[in-house]
Amino acid sequence: MSKKSVRDVDVDGRTVLVRVDFNVPFRPGTNEISDDGRIRASLPTLHYLMQRSCKLVVCSHLGRPRGQVVESLRIEPVSRRLGELLGVSVRQCVEVTGPEVLDAVERLKPGEVMMLENTRFDPREETNSPDLASEMASLATLYVNDAFGAAHRAHASTEGVARLLPSVAGLLMQRELSFLEGILDAPRRPFAAILGGAKVSDKLGVLDNIADKVDLLFIGGGMAATFIKAQGFEVGESVVEDDQVDFARRLLTQAGGGGFDLLLPDDVIVADDFAEDANTLTVGSDAIPSGYRIMDIGVKSAERYRDSLKACRTVMWNGPLGVFEWEAFSHGTRAVAEMLASLSDATTVLGGGSTAEVVAALGLAGRMTHVSSGGGASLEFLEGRGLPGVDALPDR
Repeated sequence: MSKKSVRDVDVDGRTVLVRVDFNVPFRPGTNEISDDGRIRASLPTLHYLMQRSCKLVVCSHLGRPRGQVVESLRIEPVSRRLGELLGVSVRQCVEVTGPEVLDAVERLKPGEVMMLENTRFDPREETNSPDLASEMASLATLYVNDAFGAAHRAHASTEGVARLLPSVAGLLMQRELSFLEGILDAPRRPFAAILGGAKVSDKLGVLDNIADKVDLLFIGGGMAATFIKAQGFEVGESVVEDDQVDFARRLLTQAGGGGFDLLLPDDVIVADDFAEDANTLTVGSDAIPSGYRIMDIGVKSAERYRDSLKACRTVMWNGPLGVFEWEAFSHGTRAVAEMLASLSDATTVLGGGSTAEVVAALGLAGRMTHVSSGGGASLEFLEGRGLPGVDALPDR
């Protein structure tokens, strides 16, 4: 990895400000966390620092309070769960910075952990205020960024403070960057990319950046309609991004010139309404009837995709291939996920967001090489764009 990590510096006995991404979901109407995966993901970094007698000041955003105190978005339930997982009592501050916070930091003992209040309660956080960054920097002698999921945001706690303190990547951040850099810079071949989701425009940057790097490119999800339209076929009621049809044609031409193999669905499952109980048909991609829309890749396409993935040694996947949350349209996504889980000699790297939710729902996350903790951040990284929270960290 190109960035200096927590393992590259002497941390013994230091007071450390650790930015994590604990933006966890709650059960509706309660303060009960429904998925603590993001908290667990940063435990290795926190354990590493605690074992070296560090005083830990942990901070994270939660939800979108937009610079105001929102009682339902207080960080205390997250602190409580963190303490349970760490096996220690986590002190909770009711402010992000200020005299009371400074006093609480001074009273920390080696190995103890304190959590700041939701960073987005402070209106200066999202504007990357130098004043807030300076106040946060005054709490510690070292800054560790372990919040890959927020690294694409240039906020005071993700970018500003990194310019003011000696700064390094945490172990989760290190893992994220290692895998994402690895598949872009030196993938084992054949290298395949699977892109799904609703819109070509959402993946335009990724397609542009990886087209000359991959050996195989698989397209699925709603975005397949734009490619099918670019081939000259009708797509019924499927949503087509008319301003992206020319781009799809260029990609088809690039693939036809031998740059890579572009796999589009040969058959699709279509429905007469965007509804779980809609009437469905399986038809060829060149024979989508009027009044129907694409909801999933067909069985034949799923088998073709599975067969083509068997020989791959690196696979990057971002976006489901159908409306996975509805059983009738989950087959294609499930088939590909199960194939990736079965590859014993391949590096499988999945983007965050909905792709991570898919493999978690299928119980397959543990059989993938790496499932990113950051949806937007991983997408921007794969587009080749700099991430402010990463760029602010010093190179190794």
